[in-house]
Amino acid sequence: MRNIPTVTKNLLLLNVIAFVASILLGGMGIDLNNILGLHFFLSEDFHLWQLVTYMFMHGGFMHILMNMFMLWMFGMVMENVWGGKKFLLYYMVCGIGAGICQELAQYGTYMYEGLSAYQYVATEMGRISMDSYLNLWTTVGASGAVYGVLLAFGLTFPNERMFIIPIPIPLKAKWIIMGSIAMELFSAMATSNDGVAHLAHLGGMLFGYILIRYWRKRPYNNNSFGGNGRQFFDNMRTNWENRRGNSTHSQRTTNGWTQNTTRNEQKTRTESDWEYNARKKQEQEEIDQILDKIRKNGYDSLSKEEKQKLFDSSK
Repeated sequence: MRNIPTVTKNLLLLNVIAFVASILLGGMGIDLNNILGLHFFLSEDFHLWQLVTYMFMHGGFMHILMNMFMLWMFGMVMENVWGGKKFLLYYMVCGIGAGICQELAQYGTYMYEGLSAYQYVATEMGRISMDSYLNLWTTVGASGAVYGVLLAFGLTFPNERMFIIPIPIPLKAKWIIMGSIAMELFSAMATSNDGVAHLAHLGGMLFGYILIRYWRKRPYNNNSFGGNGRQFFDNMRTNWENRRGNSTHSQRTTNGWTQNTTRNEQKTRTESDWEYNARKKQEQEEIDQILDKIRKNGYDSLSKEEKQKLFDSSK
């Protein structure tokens, strides 16, 4: 947990705390998922704030385990790229957007089945009123927000290769994103009800895509959200500059005499100020070009020499 960025770490903790609280309170007869989960907007138990609280509730251990694993894996990267404030805004927009899409999907079912014409519904629990039946339409989980984060990773690093169990070969992130969208669409159109809010997953990705497009068209408006989307690579650049600067002071002591052994130290002694500044500027421009290339085409687009240079700069 020590190396996890602040926002991602706090989101993980909030979800785990909420899950443990739902178990403990459930033993006392308090259904926290029913209170904080997202109800259908035509039901009596619906409240507007549930569009936020529902994404911190989960229906079971495997449900929260998979969501938190994906949040940890992709959230860490995107928070480092965007900064905490911008990542949190994106996460919340995707989660709320997913809830809105789920509400629209439920309303479509409500209209298609003509439920407004009935006062009672026959269920496995017996005959219940329509109001009670609509209150059962409850959505919980961070999946919509997490799928949005997955989309952001795929759009930012489209050519990054990843292993997806049980596929034995690495796949590029862009193909994983396209495959996820296709699977969710197919599952949403299937006649069987598996209890998974597939349209909420797609909704989170849709709202995330719209927000990313908005940011890309207005890159200069992103400074108030913790940077222009390159903080992660800017940190690498800063480490590179510090490493170059610190290496000029490397020394060793032999027989009581201090001797300078670094090449950079030797170069600084023979270079004029103008030559030194020109060389540093050229090196900086090379790193900037490599980082821009990653941002546009992904890490795999780099040549072997560029990867080595970037690796050296991150030490």
